[in-house]
Amino acid sequence: MTHSEPYLSFAAAILAVLLSSAVTWAIRPLMLRHALAKPNARSSHRIPTPQGAGIAVIAATLIAAIAVMAFAGTSAMKIPAVVFGATLFIAAVGLADDVHSIPVLPRLLLQAASVAAIVFTAPESLRIVDALPLWIERGLVLLAGLWFVNLVNFMDGLDLMTAAEAVPISAAIALLGWLGEVPASTTILAAALCGALLGFTPFNRPVAKIFLGDVGSLPIGLLLGWCLLQLAWHQQLAACVLLPLYYLTDATVTLARRMIRREPFWAAHRSHFYQRATDNGYSVPRVVGEVFALNVALAVLAVASIRLASVTGSIVLLLIGGCAVAMVLYRFSRRRAA
Repeated sequence: MTHSEPYLSFAAAILAVLLSSAVTWAIRPLMLRHALAKPNARSSHRIPTPQGAGIAVIAATLIAAIAVMAFAGTSAMKIPAVVFGATLFIAAVGLADDVHSIPVLPRLLLQAASVAAIVFTAPESLRIVDALPLWIERGLVLLAGLWFVNLVNFMDGLDLMTAAEAVPISAAIALLGWLGEVPASTTILAAALCGALLGFTPFNRPVAKIFLGDVGSLPIGLLLGWCLLQLAWHQQLAACVLLPLYYLTDATVTLARRMIRREPFWAAHRSHFYQRATDNGYSVPRVVGEVFALNVALAVLAVASIRLASVTGSIVLLLIGGCAVAMVLYRFSRRRAA
């Protein structure tokens, strides 16, 4: 990257912070009237709370990224139009689901269409495993992307939880961009997403004044997934796994456990590890703080895995990250001593 590009990323982040804060503040009264999340047995909140701040986060991310890339005016700083289109489409699906619940199958099909648009329009030269036929690899990436979009949605069940996950991931990807490990356009988009989430956090800190809603969690999952896919396409698989490892593990283990128990795994529930932690006596700030600290540590390991450029080193760092995640999940699943 050139010396100017870190400053462009920083500008995208600052612009996104300001836009996200302003739009969240402006739309909250509207969401109070039209998109109110009422507490139920599976909720973590106790009072009716508006949702839909994802409108502000996604708008700020896209506007800031487009503005900075337009200012840069170089062909290297262009994100495929399909990424922006798919993000807006899946955000619209999320908004519709926030206002009037969409049945599971149509919702999944619409989400899959968004992911597929990005995956199957990517250049054939972008590969993860050359030995696999292209159609098999792209099919697996589609399934992985669909799962990632949904797991971000599943894990958005506690005040500040999504910010505690997505801010370290997006900040780490921006840092890797400054080090020349991902394209400049990905760097700026990640920086803008990081800034937009930071602008949202004052409204979402416990007790939250507004939630992201599916209009936020779904496109955030899509954008994060696209950024992580850039790492995979650049053969940085250890970093691609390490960055979202907490979310991947919590959501996947929870889903597997519910399927083994023959529970309706597609229905809302309170069996994620972070939800069990609050039931076991941990305060919301304590849970979110531990998740944030873990994700910062995973981000450090991810950056280290790239800088080491060693297969053995990457395996060791993956094991360290896996052990760190396992320790946190174990703590969350145990009742806290008085």
